[in-house]
Amino acid sequence: MENDSRPAWMADPLVAEIPKKKLDFLGRLFADGQGKSQKEMMAYLMPMMKKARQENLTFTPHEMQAAIAAIKKYSSADELKQIDKILEKSGNAAGSPHDQPG
Repeated sequence: MENDSRPAWMADPLVAEIPKKKLDFLGRLFADGQGKSQKEMMAYLMPMMKKARQENLTFTPHEMQAAIAAIKKYSSADELKQIDKILEKSGNAAGSPHDQPG
């Protein structure tokens, strides 16, 4: 029954290799972040990323890219706009922050 309550993107082949604990964390992050403004979302993300580190949850660039692609695949147009804004504001979390021009 638990799988019935999980978002469709979590069952996508794109994220098949990502451990369930990481997917659950991303699922909470995504679900709790919906409807927040860009500013609210950034304020929400900081403690969540700290919590991830405390739980020893680290994401490789490949895992982040796969998760973002899967989430986008199942998102509405409004959700896509919000995801793009968040990624743009965060310096594209799927890439390395060191890749950004200084």
